[in-house]
Amino acid sequence: MSSENAWDDIYVLGCGEGGAGFQPSGKLETCPMAGADVVGSKAANLIRMAEAGLPVPPAFVLPIAQCRAYLQRSKGLPTDFAGRVAPAVKQIEKATGLTFSGGRRPLLVSVRSGAAVSMPGMMATILNVGLGERTLPALIRLTGNPRHAWDSYRRLVQTYAEVVHDLPADPFERRLAEQSQREGVPAADELDAAALKELTCEYLALFESQTGRPFPQEPLAQLTGAIEAVFRSWQSPRAIEYRRMHSLNDLAGTAVTVQAMVYGNMGRTSGSGVAFSRNPTTGENLLYLDYLANAQGEDVVSGRYPLQDSSSLQQTMPELYRQLRKIGRQLEKLFRDAQDFEFTVQEGHLHLLQSRRAKRTPWAALRIACELVQEGLIDEATALKHLADRDLDAIENVRLASPSEPPLCTGVPASAGVAVGTIAFDSETAVRSAAAGQPALLLRTEIATTDIAGLAAAAGVLTSRGGRTSHAAVVARQLNKVCIVGCRELDIDTERRSCRLGSRWFHEGDMLTLDGQSGAVYAGRLDVVTEKPLIYLREINRWKALLAEKPAPARVS
Repeated sequence: MSSENAWDDIYVLGCGEGGAGFQPSGKLETCPMAGADVVGSKAANLIRMAEAGLPVPPAFVLPIAQCRAYLQRSKGLPTDFAGRVAPAVKQIEKATGLTFSGGRRPLLVSVRSGAAVSMPGMMATILNVGLGERTLPALIRLTGNPRHAWDSYRRLVQTYAEVVHDLPADPFERRLAEQSQREGVPAADELDAAALKELTCEYLALFESQTGRPFPQEPLAQLTGAIEAVFRSWQSPRAIEYRRMHSLNDLAGTAVTVQAMVYGNMGRTSGSGVAFSRNPTTGENLLYLDYLANAQGEDVVSGRYPLQDSSSLQQTMPELYRQLRKIGRQLEKLFRDAQDFEFTVQEGHLHLLQSRRAKRTPWAALRIACELVQEGLIDEATALKHLADRDLDAIENVRLASPSEPPLCTGVPASAGVAVGTIAFDSETAVRSAAAGQPALLLRTEIATTDIAGLAAAAGVLTSRGGRTSHAAVVARQLNKVCIVGCRELDIDTERRSCRLGSRWFHEGDMLTLDGQSGAVYAGRLDVVTEKPLIYLREINRWKALLAEKPAPARVS
């Protein structure tokens, strides 16, 4: 297929005849056999989820070939691109009963990346696309919720500025902090509709002053800009570094999934979260999740907000916890492996936005493989394939010997083990320390996926904000790095290159010990104990012996 012909193919999910509301028809109309190499792993998994009857919002997908064609055109879209995607938008309108171009029932969409292999947090996502001066009053009439409408609009303006126009986040975050201070509230989720309207007007003025043009008001113009930004993010420094680290340089590009919005920011009966069907650190068969009420998905994975974990959600929202536990089991049966899935709750109704093979530590990988075989989800040969890229003899659990002193402070453990190293406050310092043979610990207020090089170089990570399922925590766990998040007693003074841990101050280069088991932080270097997963290793050896005894299949002459 020539690069120009690639623009002709758009794949539609959940928009077939009879599609109603957000219930998918389970049909991929254009090409039912499209796989991850065509539409990306995100869309390929959404297709399977929709076919299984799970609650997936309708969407269309621009295939990976279009990203390749975009890059070959020196980062340019065809002049008639908006006209090419308009029929696919009509399909989502038909499935939802909403209208993207305005009207009394406005449709908003999310625009997300999706390579053939999952690259969590490495490329662009833009939510609430289609919202503007014409559609905002209609959204307020439709939902009866002006706070939600203005909150969604201010999010779109900021994200569009950052992702489409490469503007820094700091001016927007500074205005958000100032608005919160004026209103006397601790965070954005407590700003009322009037305050959010005022803030959004400031954002619009800032956007125009920084870009030299007003914020685009036409929904199709917003959509075109968002799609191009996702294609362009394939060449972002963090995406390039991630592919280099994981030997993914043969990937051709990213697909783009355009999906009907569901809203987690409609009040306390709404929210967004990320869940793992099993603990990705230990492998234990328990739901492992982070949830944030009255929020959109980027709030959860950004690492900027304190989140509810599994035990908290089980106590406060037991019915939602039960649904998520059931969904986790369904996804494991569907994909035959532990899953990491993103979800949104809109006024009590659960929607699934993504599911992928869960990133996990080597110890968790070994335990999960053994237990999936015991549960009959996979056979021994498949489990060994899951572990083929693991050095089984090197798998170990490092824990602290009994510490003689109390910890300086404690955070939320996101990846197990013990890390000892000198303090580094930025990725560059962590990389230099590692190159000099001195393990470093990366201490940050929050970790972003732009810190990928520092994550790879550091022995461990400690943050004062964020959750266990943030993109950066997921990447740290995949890299088998000790990670502690949400340590509220960590206060970093970047100008003085120092930090307070509990009641004591430390400087860059001082030695710390992070205990990924408990989330505790200690001064200096502590002694450790190493354990091997002998029970699981014996099980692996038993499988190998059984498979070796099986006769080879007869060859047909």
